[in-house]
Amino acid sequence: MNDNNNLRDVFEAIADPTRRRLIRLLAESEELPLHQLTAQFHMGRTAVSKHLAILKEAGLVLDRKVGKETRYRLNASPLREIQDWVANYNKFWINGMLGLKRLLEEEEE
Repeated sequence: MNDNNNLRDVFEAIADPTRRRLIRLLAESEELPLHQLTAQFHMGRTAVSKHLAILKEAGLVLDRKVGKETRYRLNASPLREIQDWVANYNKFWINGMLGLKRLLEEEEE
């Protein structure tokens, strides 16, 4: 499912709840240093760095050095692949809801 030749599949990268939380934290800020991200978890800096590396391999996270500090920011464009995949099922959900509505209306009559 990885059309843009990233090293890691976007679906695989977001499969972990810790990585999804990192994405959410980065989406709420322009940029965060590693120590601020680490403070949001009950795990060490090394563990958070490993999760960030996986997100980076999937193209979801960009980083830059500022002195000795590494700052991270979200690159949401690879999430489009997930959005497009889910969109394929919109017809299923819409048809299901319309069918449920019709069934409920018939029961009322």
